[in-house]
Amino acid sequence: MSGSTLGKNITMSTWGESHGKALGVVLDGFPAGMELSEKDIQIYMDRRKPGSSEITTPRKEDDEVEILSGIFEGKTTGTPISLIVKNTSQRSGDYSEIAKYYRPGHADYCFDQKYGFRDYRGGGRSSGRETIGRVAAGAICQKLLKELGIEITAYTKSIGDVVIDESNFDKAQITRSITAMPDADADKKAVELINKCRAEGDSVGGVIECKISGMPIGIGEPVFDKLDALLSQAVMSVGAVKAVEIGDGILASSSFGSTNNDAFCIDSDSTVLKKTNHSGGILGGMSDGSEIILRAHIKPTPSISKTQKTINKDGEEIDVSIKGRHDPVVVPRAVVVVECMCAFTVLDLLMSNMHSRADYLMSFYKK
Repeated sequence: MSGSTLGKNITMSTWGESHGKALGVVLDGFPAGMELSEKDIQIYMDRRKPGSSEITTPRKEDDEVEILSGIFEGKTTGTPISLIVKNTSQRSGDYSEIAKYYRPGHADYCFDQKYGFRDYRGGGRSSGRETIGRVAAGAICQKLLKELGIEITAYTKSIGDVVIDESNFDKAQITRSITAMPDADADKKAVELINKCRAEGDSVGGVIECKISGMPIGIGEPVFDKLDALLSQAVMSVGAVKAVEIGDGILASSSFGSTNNDAFCIDSDSTVLKKTNHSGGILGGMSDGSEIILRAHIKPTPSISKTQKTINKDGEEIDVSIKGRHDPVVVPRAVVVVECMCAFTVLDLLMSNMHSRADYLMSFYKK
Protein backbone atom coordinates (compact mmCIF):
# COMPACT_ATOMS: atom_id res chain seq x y z
CA MET A 1 0.00 0.00 0.00
CA SER A 2 1.44 3.35 -1.02
CA GLY A 3 0.29 6.74 0.21
CA SER A 4 1.06 6.36 3.91
CA THR A 5 3.63 9.19 3.93
CA LEU A 6 2.92 12.93 4.01
CA GLY A 7 5.18 15.98 3.88
CA LYS A 8 8.15 17.47 2.06
CA ASN A 9 10.79 18.86 4.47
CA ILE A 10 9.49 16.80 7.34
CA THR A 11 7.56 13.60 6.66
CA MET A 12 5.22 11.45 8.69
CA SER A 13 4.67 7.80 7.80
CA THR A 14 1.91 6.11 9.77
CA TRP A 15 1.66 2.36 10.13
CA GLY A 16 -0.48 -0.29 11.82
CA GLU A 17 -4.05 -1.54 11.86
CA SER A 18 -6.98 -1.16 14.22
CA HIS A 19 -6.71 -4.72 15.56
CA GLY A 20 -3.03 -5.37 14.95
CA LYS A 21 -0.42 -5.53 17.70
CA ALA A 22 0.34 -1.82 17.55
CA LEU A 23 0.13 1.40 15.56
CA GLY A 24 2.61 4.19 15.17
CA VAL A 25 4.43 6.74 13.09
CA VAL A 26 7.91 7.67 11.88
CA LEU A 27 8.53 11.42 11.85
CA ASP A 28 11.55 12.16 9.69
CA GLY A 29 13.37 15.44 9.04
CA PHE A 30 12.44 17.01 12.37
CA PRO A 31 15.16 19.44 13.54
CA ALA A 32 17.63 18.46 16.24
CA GLY A 33 17.92 20.07 19.64
CA MET A 34 14.33 20.41 20.86
CA GLU A 35 13.55 19.01 24.30
CA LEU A 36 10.98 16.25 24.00
CA SER A 37 9.50 13.59 26.27
CA GLU A 38 6.68 11.07 25.99
CA LYS A 39 4.71 13.26 28.40
CA ASP A 40 4.69 16.07 25.81
CA ILE A 41 3.02 13.74 23.33
CA GLN A 42 0.73 11.88 25.76
CA ILE A 43 -1.25 15.06 26.50
CA TYR A 44 -2.48 15.02 22.91
CA MET A 45 -2.95 11.24 22.81
CA ASP A 46 -5.27 11.43 25.82
CA ARG A 47 -7.53 13.85 23.95
CA ARG A 48 -7.94 11.31 21.13
CA LYS A 49 -8.13 7.99 23.00
CA PRO A 50 -11.36 5.95 23.15
CA GLY A 51 -13.40 5.20 26.24
CA SER A 52 -12.71 8.61 27.76
CA SER A 53 -16.33 9.76 28.13
CA GLU A 54 -19.95 8.64 27.97
CA ILE A 55 -20.26 9.65 24.28
CA THR A 56 -17.27 7.70 22.95
CA THR A 57 -16.83 4.04 22.07
CA PRO A 58 -16.67 1.77 25.14
CA ARG A 59 -13.41 0.29 23.80
CA LYS A 60 -10.85 1.04 26.50
CA GLU A 61 -7.32 1.81 25.36
CA ASP A 62 -4.67 3.66 27.36
CA ASP A 63 -2.99 4.67 24.11
CA GLU A 64 0.33 5.10 25.89
CA VAL A 65 2.94 6.38 23.47
CA GLU A 66 6.52 5.11 23.52
CA ILE A 67 9.44 6.81 21.78
CA LEU A 68 11.64 4.22 20.07
CA SER A 69 14.21 6.45 18.36
CA GLY A 70 15.28 9.97 17.52
CA ILE A 71 15.69 11.20 21.13
CA PHE A 72 18.90 11.31 23.15
CA GLU A 73 19.34 12.87 26.57
CA GLY A 74 15.86 14.35 26.31
CA LYS A 75 16.38 16.14 22.98
CA THR A 76 15.60 15.44 19.35
CA THR A 77 18.68 14.27 17.45
CA GLY A 78 17.59 15.11 13.90
CA THR A 79 17.26 11.41 13.05
CA PRO A 80 13.88 9.72 12.41
CA ILE A 81 11.61 9.80 15.46
CA SER A 82 9.76 6.50 15.72
CA LEU A 83 6.71 6.27 17.99
CA ILE A 84 4.58 3.28 18.92
CA VAL A 85 1.23 2.74 20.66
CA LYS A 86 0.28 -0.85 21.46
CA ASN A 87 -3.28 -2.12 21.08
CA THR A 88 -4.49 -3.72 24.30
CA SER A 89 -8.28 -4.02 23.96
CA GLN A 90 -8.95 -5.67 20.61
CA ARG A 91 -12.10 -7.78 20.28
CA SER A 92 -11.66 -8.97 16.74
CA GLY A 93 -14.47 -11.48 17.18
CA ASP A 94 -16.92 -8.58 17.03
CA TYR A 95 -15.96 -8.19 13.36
CA SER A 96 -15.88 -11.81 12.15
CA GLU A 97 -19.38 -11.51 10.70
CA ILE A 98 -18.53 -8.53 8.47
CA ALA A 99 -15.94 -10.56 6.59
CA LYS A 100 -18.92 -11.86 4.59
CA TYR A 101 -20.57 -8.54 3.68
CA TYR A 102 -19.87 -4.88 2.95
CA ARG A 103 -20.76 -2.31 5.59
CA PRO A 104 -22.59 0.79 4.32
CA GLY A 105 -20.44 3.93 4.59
CA HIS A 106 -17.20 1.94 4.93
CA ALA A 107 -14.34 1.12 2.55
CA ASP A 108 -14.89 -2.66 2.73
CA TYR A 109 -16.00 -3.06 -0.89
CA CYS A 110 -13.24 -0.77 -2.20
CA PHE A 111 -10.53 -2.71 -0.34
CA ASP A 112 -11.76 -6.03 -1.72
CA GLN A 113 -11.82 -4.68 -5.27
CA LYS A 114 -8.41 -2.97 -4.99
CA TYR A 115 -6.38 -5.63 -3.15
CA GLY A 116 -8.41 -8.83 -3.59
CA PHE A 117 -8.90 -9.21 0.17
CA ARG A 118 -9.04 -7.00 3.28
CA ASP A 119 -8.38 -6.79 6.99
CA TYR A 120 -11.99 -6.74 8.21
CA ARG A 121 -11.09 -6.35 11.92
CA GLY A 122 -12.38 -2.87 12.63
CA GLY A 123 -11.48 -1.58 9.18
CA GLY A 124 -7.73 -2.17 9.32
CA ARG A 125 -5.92 0.88 7.91
CA SER A 126 -9.22 2.68 7.33
CA SER A 127 -10.01 2.64 11.03
CA GLY A 128 -10.03 5.83 13.07
CA ARG A 129 -7.21 4.29 15.12
CA GLU A 130 -4.85 5.06 12.23
CA THR A 131 -4.99 8.67 13.43
CA ILE A 132 -2.92 7.69 16.48
CA GLY A 133 0.26 8.20 14.44
CA ARG A 134 -0.96 11.54 13.10
CA VAL A 135 -1.61 12.86 16.59
CA ALA A 136 1.75 11.65 17.90
CA ALA A 137 3.64 13.35 15.05
CA GLY A 138 1.51 16.48 15.24
CA ALA A 139 2.07 16.79 18.98
CA ILE A 140 5.80 17.09 18.38
CA CYS A 141 5.23 19.74 15.72
CA GLN A 142 2.89 21.59 18.08
CA LYS A 143 5.61 21.93 20.69
CA LEU A 144 8.04 23.57 18.26
CA LEU A 145 5.34 25.85 16.85
CA LYS A 146 4.47 27.09 20.35
CA GLU A 147 8.11 28.00 20.90
CA LEU A 148 7.84 30.04 17.69
CA GLY A 149 4.76 31.83 19.02
CA ILE A 150 2.29 30.02 16.77
CA GLU A 151 -0.86 28.75 18.49
CA ILE A 152 -3.25 26.22 16.94
CA THR A 153 -6.65 25.78 18.59
CA ALA A 154 -9.33 23.42 17.30
CA TYR A 155 -12.75 22.80 18.80
CA THR A 156 -16.19 21.45 17.97
CA LYS A 157 -18.27 24.13 16.28
CA SER A 158 -21.39 22.03 15.82
CA ILE A 159 -22.81 18.55 16.32
CA GLY A 160 -25.87 17.84 14.23
CA ASP A 161 -28.05 20.95 14.41
CA VAL A 162 -26.48 22.13 17.70
CA VAL A 163 -24.15 25.06 16.97
CA ILE A 164 -22.05 26.97 19.49
CA ASP A 165 -22.91 30.58 20.32
CA GLU A 166 -19.77 32.64 19.71
CA SER A 167 -20.81 35.04 22.49
CA ASN A 168 -20.45 32.14 24.95
CA PHE A 169 -16.97 31.18 23.71
CA ASP A 170 -14.75 29.89 26.53
CA LYS A 171 -11.45 28.39 25.42
CA ALA A 172 -11.01 26.50 28.70
CA GLN A 173 -14.30 24.72 28.02
CA ILE A 174 -12.80 22.94 24.98
CA THR A 175 -10.82 20.43 27.05
CA ARG A 176 -13.28 20.54 29.94
CA SER A 177 -16.36 19.46 27.96
CA ILE A 178 -16.82 15.95 26.55
CA THR A 179 -17.92 17.36 23.19
CA ALA A 180 -14.87 19.70 22.91
CA MET A 181 -17.30 22.59 22.52
CA PRO A 182 -16.22 26.01 23.87
CA ASP A 183 -19.83 26.74 24.84
CA ALA A 184 -21.24 25.04 27.95
CA ASP A 185 -24.87 25.48 26.88
CA ALA A 186 -24.26 23.98 23.44
CA ASP A 187 -22.31 21.15 25.06
CA LYS A 188 -25.33 20.09 27.12
CA LYS A 189 -27.64 20.19 24.10
CA ALA A 190 -25.16 18.24 22.00
CA VAL A 191 -24.81 15.50 24.63
CA GLU A 192 -28.60 15.14 24.69
CA LEU A 193 -28.65 14.79 20.90
CA ILE A 194 -25.80 12.25 20.92
CA ASN A 195 -27.50 10.12 23.59
CA LYS A 196 -30.72 10.22 21.58
CA CYS A 197 -28.86 8.97 18.51
CA ARG A 198 -27.19 6.22 20.52
CA ALA A 199 -30.55 5.06 21.93
CA GLU A 200 -31.93 4.88 18.40
CA GLY A 201 -28.90 2.94 17.14
CA ASP A 202 -27.85 5.91 15.02
CA SER A 203 -24.97 8.41 14.85
CA VAL A 204 -24.43 12.09 14.06
CA GLY A 205 -21.79 14.29 12.41
CA GLY A 206 -20.58 17.82 12.98
CA VAL A 207 -18.07 20.56 12.22
CA ILE A 208 -14.62 21.20 13.70
CA GLU A 209 -13.19 24.70 13.54
CA CYS A 210 -9.45 25.30 13.77
CA LYS A 211 -7.78 28.68 14.30
CA ILE A 212 -4.07 29.36 13.79
CA SER A 213 -2.65 32.57 15.26
CA GLY A 214 0.84 34.07 15.27
CA MET A 215 1.66 32.97 11.72
CA PRO A 216 4.37 34.95 9.90
CA ILE A 217 3.28 36.52 6.61
CA GLY A 218 4.11 34.67 3.39
CA ILE A 219 4.03 31.05 4.56
CA GLY A 220 2.91 28.80 1.72
CA GLU A 221 4.00 28.43 -1.90
CA PRO A 222 1.95 30.36 -4.51
CA VAL A 223 1.21 27.53 -6.99
CA PHE A 224 0.76 23.85 -6.12
CA ASP A 225 1.93 24.00 -2.50
CA LYS A 226 -0.47 26.71 -1.39
CA LEU A 227 -1.02 26.91 2.37
CA ASP A 228 -4.77 26.41 2.01
CA ALA A 229 -4.29 23.58 -0.49
CA LEU A 230 -1.91 21.64 1.76
CA LEU A 231 -4.00 22.27 4.88
CA SER A 232 -7.00 20.95 2.99
CA GLN A 233 -5.09 17.90 1.77
CA ALA A 234 -3.85 17.09 5.26
CA VAL A 235 -7.26 17.48 6.89
CA MET A 236 -9.20 15.81 4.06
CA SER A 237 -6.92 12.78 4.41
CA VAL A 238 -8.56 12.11 7.78
CA GLY A 239 -11.10 9.37 7.10
CA ALA A 240 -14.19 11.02 8.57
CA VAL A 241 -13.70 14.43 6.91
CA LYS A 242 -15.94 15.12 3.91
CA ALA A 243 -15.33 18.84 3.32
CA VAL A 244 -12.87 21.59 4.30
CA GLU A 245 -13.50 25.33 4.31
CA ILE A 246 -11.06 28.22 4.65
CA GLY A 247 -12.39 31.56 5.91
CA ASP A 248 -15.87 32.22 4.54
CA GLY A 249 -15.63 28.94 2.66
CA ILE A 250 -18.73 28.07 0.64
CA LEU A 251 -20.34 31.39 1.59
CA ALA A 252 -17.82 33.13 -0.69
CA SER A 253 -19.50 31.56 -3.72
CA SER A 254 -22.71 33.51 -3.05
CA SER A 255 -20.96 36.73 -2.05
CA PHE A 256 -19.85 39.83 -4.03
CA GLY A 257 -16.32 41.13 -4.49
CA SER A 258 -17.27 44.32 -2.69
CA THR A 259 -18.19 42.36 0.43
CA ASN A 260 -15.82 39.39 0.18
CA ASN A 261 -12.63 41.44 -0.24
CA ASP A 262 -10.73 42.28 2.94
CA ALA A 263 -9.74 45.95 3.02
CA PHE A 264 -6.18 46.69 4.14
CA CYS A 265 -5.51 49.43 6.68
CA ILE A 266 -2.68 50.82 8.82
CA ASP A 267 -2.74 50.33 12.59
CA SER A 268 -1.72 53.05 15.04
CA ASP A 269 1.78 51.53 15.24
CA SER A 270 2.10 51.50 11.41
CA THR A 271 1.31 47.78 11.17
CA VAL A 272 -0.55 46.60 8.06
CA LEU A 273 -3.85 44.95 8.99
CA LYS A 274 -7.08 43.80 7.36
CA LYS A 275 -10.40 45.25 8.49
CA THR A 276 -12.12 41.88 7.93
CA ASN A 277 -10.96 38.30 7.48
CA HIS A 278 -13.19 36.69 4.85
CA SER A 279 -10.05 35.10 3.36
CA GLY A 280 -9.43 33.14 6.54
CA GLY A 281 -5.87 34.45 6.82
CA ILE A 282 -4.69 33.17 3.43
CA LEU A 283 -4.28 35.13 0.17
CA GLY A 284 -2.73 33.69 -2.99
CA GLY A 285 -1.90 30.50 -1.10
CA MET A 286 0.19 32.40 1.48
CA SER A 287 -0.52 33.47 5.05
CA ASP A 288 -1.48 37.16 5.17
CA GLY A 289 -0.83 37.83 8.87
CA SER A 290 -4.43 37.41 9.97
CA GLU A 291 -5.74 34.49 11.98
CA ILE A 292 -6.08 31.39 9.82
CA ILE A 293 -9.55 29.88 10.06
CA LEU A 294 -10.30 26.35 8.83
CA ARG A 295 -13.42 24.21 9.22
CA ALA A 296 -13.62 20.44 8.75
CA HIS A 297 -17.00 18.81 8.16
CA ILE A 298 -17.17 15.36 9.78
CA LYS A 299 -19.58 12.66 8.64
CA PRO A 300 -21.69 10.57 11.06
CA THR A 301 -20.02 7.37 12.28
CA PRO A 302 -20.92 4.77 9.62
CA SER A 303 -20.96 1.86 12.10
CA ILE A 304 -24.48 1.95 13.56
CA SER A 305 -26.69 -0.73 15.10
CA LYS A 306 -29.78 0.50 13.24
CA THR A 307 -30.74 -1.93 10.45
CA GLN A 308 -29.30 -1.01 7.03
CA LYS A 309 -29.39 -2.45 3.52
CA THR A 310 -26.24 -3.84 1.90
CA ILE A 311 -24.89 -6.80 -0.10
CA ASN A 312 -22.77 -9.77 0.87
CA LYS A 313 -19.76 -11.23 -0.98
CA ASP A 314 -22.08 -13.56 -2.89
CA GLY A 315 -23.87 -10.56 -4.39
CA GLU A 316 -27.03 -11.02 -2.33
CA GLU A 317 -28.95 -8.09 -0.86
CA ILE A 318 -29.20 -8.39 2.93
CA ASP A 319 -30.14 -6.43 6.06
CA VAL A 320 -27.37 -5.76 8.60
CA SER A 321 -27.00 -4.34 12.09
CA ILE A 322 -23.37 -3.49 12.86
CA LYS A 323 -21.97 -5.06 16.03
CA GLY A 324 -18.94 -3.91 17.99
CA ARG A 325 -17.95 -0.86 20.04
CA HIS A 326 -18.41 2.37 18.14
CA ASP A 327 -18.64 6.12 18.72
CA PRO A 328 -22.11 7.63 18.21
CA VAL A 329 -20.16 10.73 17.14
CA VAL A 330 -16.47 11.00 16.20
CA VAL A 331 -16.27 14.80 16.16
CA PRO A 332 -14.93 15.38 19.73
CA ARG A 333 -12.09 12.86 19.32
CA ALA A 334 -11.29 14.16 15.84
CA VAL A 335 -10.67 17.71 17.12
CA VAL A 336 -7.10 16.95 18.19
CA VAL A 337 -6.50 15.07 14.92
CA VAL A 338 -7.42 18.16 12.87
CA GLU A 339 -5.27 20.31 15.16
CA CYS A 340 -2.24 18.04 14.74
CA MET A 341 -2.59 17.72 10.97
CA CYS A 342 -2.62 21.51 10.71
CA ALA A 343 0.44 21.73 12.96
CA PHE A 344 2.39 19.29 10.78
CA THR A 345 1.46 21.16 7.59
CA VAL A 346 2.36 24.58 9.00
CA LEU A 347 5.76 23.42 10.27
CA ASP A 348 6.59 21.75 6.96
CA LEU A 349 5.82 24.99 5.09
CA LEU A 350 7.73 27.11 7.61
CA MET A 351 10.79 25.04 6.78
CA SER A 352 10.18 25.55 3.04
CA ASN A 353 10.04 29.29 3.61
CA MET A 354 13.57 29.29 5.04
CA HIS A 355 14.98 29.23 1.49
CA SER A 356 12.48 31.57 -0.17
CA ARG A 357 14.83 34.59 0.02
CA ALA A 358 18.56 34.98 -0.46
CA ASP A 359 18.89 37.21 2.59
CA TYR A 360 17.46 34.44 4.79
CA LEU A 361 20.30 32.16 3.73
CA MET A 362 22.92 34.90 3.99
CA SER A 363 21.83 35.93 7.47
CA PHE A 364 22.24 32.34 8.60
CA TYR A 365 25.39 31.26 6.76
CA LYS A 366 27.31 34.45 5.92
CA LYS A 367 30.22 35.11 8.27
